[in-house]
Amino acid sequence: MVPPFLFLLLSFMADKKPRTTTTRRKPASRPTAPVARRGKKKSKERIMPAWLRTILAVCIIAVFSAGFYWFFIRPYAYRWKPCAGQKGYGVCMPCDYEVHGIDISHYQGSIDWVQLTSNKASKFPIHFVFMKATEGGDHGDDTFPFNFDQARRYGFIRGAYHFFSPKTDPNKQADFFIRTVQLTTGDLPPVLDVETIGKSTPHDLKIAVKTWLDRVEAHYGVKPILYTSYKFKSRFLNDSVFNTYPYWIAHYYVDSVKYEGPWHFWQHTDVGNVPGIKEEVDLNVFNGTLEDLRALTLQK
Repeated sequence: MVPPFLFLLLSFMADKKPRTTTTRRKPASRPTAPVARRGKKKSKERIMPAWLRTILAVCIIAVFSAGFYWFFIRPYAYRWKPCAGQKGYGVCMPCDYEVHGIDISHYQGSIDWVQLTSNKASKFPIHFVFMKATEGGDHGDDTFPFNFDQARRYGFIRGAYHFFSPKTDPNKQADFFIRTVQLTTGDLPPVLDVETIGKSTPHDLKIAVKTWLDRVEAHYGVKPILYTSYKFKSRFLNDSVFNTYPYWIAHYYVDSVKYEGPWHFWQHTDVGNVPGIKEEVDLNVFNGTLEDLRALTLQK
């Protein structure tokens, strides 16, 4: 590190011009035209006024601030709103529904089912658990077999879902789900999770989704549940044929469901904190009574 006094001395010497005893003369051979041209060039250069730089800086900051709010704050603003109702599992709960549940996959890691069962006696008891079983044509969730057995063992109404891949043959996906999931009396109907269109056209996606639904319904003898966000459904699955299936709507950080059609399940948040599960988990409600939920399950 340079001592302060030395730093000042060096600065002083650098700023001070050297003294000369002779007068510098302009070389006779040096042309005068370039000097004139340089003078003209300098005269054409314009310096942006300070007030204009300030306005541009303010505009840039405003644009970036608006973009940050729109993409990173606005979608989650509901998290910081004062809870008008009651809090449960770390979030503001929809209090108009009596039947609550969760959906899980390998992302939730190892689950303490004994501790999870204690939530049945809480203010918002958990009655049903959906579990990811399969994805695409050959990817199974490693935690599904164990969790599916534990859910039945500890008295939860259980369900299984398949994550749909638009690029994979729908019959292959349906057969993979059927081989993986053995539903029995008291289980919820199979669920098709559709969240992406990939490179398919909306027309092709509708055909593929309907193919999966038909194949699975023929095997289990019950109409599958269709899971997707209300925006995705309105944009890509806006055919009346899909309104005949029980609908599980994904709609986060809102006070109520904005979808105008009928629905059965509402996934209202993905940041729930449930005793027995270390990771954040999706929370759901059923649009009906516990008896209505049991009536929706497989009866044979």
